[in-house]
Amino acid sequence: MLDYALLSALAAVVREGSFERAARALHVTPSAVSQRIRLLEERVGCALVVRAQPCVATETGRRLCQHADRVRLLEHELQAELPTLDPQALLRVPLPIAVNADSLATWLAAPVARFAADAPVLMSVAVDDQDHTAEWLRSGQVLAAVTATARPATGCNSQPLGAMRYVAVASPALLARHFADGVGAASLAQAPSLVFNTKDELQARWVRRLCHRQVELPRHTLPSPQAFVVAALAGMGWALHPLALVADHLADGSLVELVPDTPLDVPLHWQQARAASRLLEGLTRAVLAAARSALIQPPAGGAPRQARATAGS
Repeated sequence: MLDYALLSALAAVVREGSFERAARALHVTPSAVSQRIRLLEERVGCALVVRAQPCVATETGRRLCQHADRVRLLEHELQAELPTLDPQALLRVPLPIAVNADSLATWLAAPVARFAADAPVLMSVAVDDQDHTAEWLRSGQVLAAVTATARPATGCNSQPLGAMRYVAVASPALLARHFADGVGAASLAQAPSLVFNTKDELQARWVRRLCHRQVELPRHTLPSPQAFVVAALAGMGWALHPLALVADHLADGSLVELVPDTPLDVPLHWQQARAASRLLEGLTRAVLAAARSALIQPPAGGAPRQARATAGS
């Protein structure tokens, strides 16, 4: 049987990033936390924490942390129904999720905030590219994720959210400076673009559709959807933006599409651990309801239509 006092120490170290902060969260000494981690590692037979700054869990440690997160959710519900079990235990429980930055910047922050305002949870929101958030689920670091992956991770359910529409835009000045002779492989290989980080493939994906081949793009790196918009307005580079973030700028002409009517629609999915938790189910309902009104929904019996871009080179 697992010792949940030891598991709680492990989860606290990984969540807080250090033994000292975990000790303060658990109201014990750092030495006590260290002893609990060492005892758990001896019982499991492998290292569970990489002692670094910050501390991170090993693969086995992450899976034990996910199990601890699920148990905390279930215990909280039981204590709510039977408060005499432990009258002091009805505290907020951590609820870790992973999302893509564009969803958080457009439609997702509001439903998560409304849910957390009313539910006894402490949200822990990790941000990663939508093509990589599913890995957070597989590794056990989170209990739910917004992801581009439809196939559910092991032990998870997957539900379609709809598609986020992106448009390739630039300032009129940048368009005139770099694309006076048209948008194609040659001009795209010279014009500066913007990417969120090294995982960001949206610009490259749009260019492959447009030019029917790979084009090496000069890139600025800006890890913020809002900074993307500021940079685009200033003429720093062109990029794909969520339509919701740039619609007003397109309307007033401060930004323009590189190639009109060539959006890129990215289907998104909500994956959640199959823990039978009303708190996790409540978050899921809030996310699905918001997605239905904010994202492009597929026609009956089909997936969201992918717009195809075509142009010369």
